[in-house]
Amino acid sequence: MSQHIGLITRDTIALILAGGKGSRLKQLTEDRAKPGLPFGGKYKIIDFTLSNCMNSGIRRIDVLTQYKSSELLSHVQKAWSRMPWELGEYVNIVPAQQQIGDLWYRGTADAVYQNLKQLRKQHCKYVLILGGDHIYKMDYSRMLRRHAKNKADISIATIPVNCKSASAFGVLNTDKEMRVIDFVEKPENPPEMASLPGKSLVSMGVYIFNFDILEQLLLEDACLDVSQHDFGYNIIPKAINEHAVYAYIFDADGCADVQAYWKDVGTIDQYFSANLDLVQVEPELNLYDKHWPIYSFQEQLPGAKFIFDQESCRGQAVDSVITAGCIISGASVKKSLLSTCVTVERHSELERCVILPNVSIGRHCKLLNVLVVEDCIIPDGFTIGYDLESDKNYYEISESGVILVTQAMIDNFLKIEHGG
Repeated sequence: MSQHIGLITRDTIALILAGGKGSRLKQLTEDRAKPGLPFGGKYKIIDFTLSNCMNSGIRRIDVLTQYKSSELLSHVQKAWSRMPWELGEYVNIVPAQQQIGDLWYRGTADAVYQNLKQLRKQHCKYVLILGGDHIYKMDYSRMLRRHAKNKADISIATIPVNCKSASAFGVLNTDKEMRVIDFVEKPENPPEMASLPGKSLVSMGVYIFNFDILEQLLLEDACLDVSQHDFGYNIIPKAINEHAVYAYIFDADGCADVQAYWKDVGTIDQYFSANLDLVQVEPELNLYDKHWPIYSFQEQLPGAKFIFDQESCRGQAVDSVITAGCIISGASVKKSLLSTCVTVERHSELERCVILPNVSIGRHCKLLNVLVVEDCIIPDGFTIGYDLESDKNYYEISESGVILVTQAMIDNFLKIEHGG
């Protein structure tokens, strides 16, 4: 069986669609594509999709970029450029190049269509289409094996979610053999699963296409002026009437060797909570799993440092993740995640905070439920998170009360309050 899986993965090319704006993440994605956003202290979001490919035995990977991609491109080059091309293994960055006329990518399907010429040259039987903007661990070889067993033309990875959340996704209906009989992208009233009342079966944005079928569908769609040129809105709904389209329920066949985990991090609340999940005693996402490592670019940094041990000035962290290069100097950190090279000065207190890289937090600061973007300098004496009515005048506050802080917001606060 392992030999058969090896043949399937070698005959597969992965296309990672990494050009999304991530507009629901507000200021977090003002200057970068969502897949380039830091996560978990030292990773980027795209590292999870790329690591899934590596661990699944899929070593021919094209990363399609478009929106504000410089930070993402730099990271992929640093972290993923060591693949042995001479052995047919690579992570290839494919920027949007207006391959067809003067058009940028008009949708997810158009992004693949504009690179069909390159895809033909790579001679593959299967095309694995992935988003680069979710946090998950998934063995794609299992889905490929099920795709071949079903003699499918297209397979869609799916997961059950609460109906009230399903309207943010493509929603499927299937027959008893899991063949898709209906697909609606982001419906207002998602249908329930017959086997799981209160749940809807939604697309994870992970597709397997037989190459010849993909080529046919993309060529037909490109000729339609009314199309949005999107897999969810156009390609899949049309395909289910003409081709064998099957749903693959994520982890339905079980595999003790690979933890099944998938999280959408498309909003500030989702992103914040997924990061804070990592500080739990037994986090849902296990980043310590040696059998399914998450790879990334590793900066050469010293270990995290905690200094001072007086009763009123003790450097300490409890139920927290503190990444390399951090210095906790006589400050208290609780239930928080600090990314690389964060400094927290004396008598400051952080609780339920996610701090992105290279942030400096001054003395006598108090932060609660705060998400701080990179390179911020928080001056001495700042208090954020204890008075939401006041905080909303200066910072971005999410639906659940997470406070997003940027350097521009801090500068504006100083200008208004202190004339700084």
